[in-house]
Amino acid sequence: MKVVIIEDEVPAAEKLERYLHKYDASIEIVAQFDSVKNTVPWLQENQDTIDLIFMDIQLTDGLSFQVFQQVQVRKPVIFTTAYNEFALDAFKVNSIDYLLKPITFTDLSASLHKLQVLREQFSASTDQSQRIQQAFSNTKTSAYKNRFMVKVGEHIRSVTTDQIVVLYADGRDVYLVTSQQKKFIIDYTLESLESVLDPQLFFRLNRTFIVNINAIKDVLVYSNSRLKITLLQEFDKEIIVSREKVQDFKTWFDGAG
Repeated sequence: MKVVIIEDEVPAAEKLERYLHKYDASIEIVAQFDSVKNTVPWLQENQDTIDLIFMDIQLTDGLSFQVFQQVQVRKPVIFTTAYNEFALDAFKVNSIDYLLKPITFTDLSASLHKLQVLREQFSASTDQSQRIQQAFSNTKTSAYKNRFMVKVGEHIRSVTTDQIVVLYADGRDVYLVTSQQKKFIIDYTLESLESVLDPQLFFRLNRTFIVNINAIKDVLVYSNSRLKITLLQEFDKEIIVSREKVQDFKTWFDGAG
């Protein structure tokens, strides 16, 4: 079996490699990556040479769900993470298991046994490899959040994505603004938000703003071929679509994104 490990913590990657060789000394680790940026081009060129992917969820440059938005992953995936909040999202893509850190050898063995059982179910087929890929593949490999947890003083509340008007960065903080003109700090970067928000509804306009299409009141042609966005709700910050994003914005706004 040929395996790829996508993990940004070196000790965790080394531990996983030890467990894999303990389970079966013939398992070959063909590549290791710690970022979305490096994983995507490798999978685009080499995916057919591997059998299984181990993937951490939080990588050095964002969430690994971004990989699925940029390349069609056809191989089974076993997710490894210290957080259980992404379990539902993980099973919306072609994962066969979700292991919480610290991973034990028993956990790993159970996951690999599960993969073996699934393979054996297709062993009678002459096109076994293709059938396995189809079984693991989703017609739409996307996982999008429909709500965010926010803190209000000592209280915790839930804000659904249809209530979100705009999200923006200010220094190290990222704010979520609702249609009720309420503003909350959320524990996300704009990069990670791009991977968990539905791209049909949300678009990143520049380095600072992500906007909900249903919150846009007007789009004005601005200086230097840029675009200026006016929201349905009052908002005290100027929102400009950066020049490099203008064409993509028009495509998205036209419904072809």
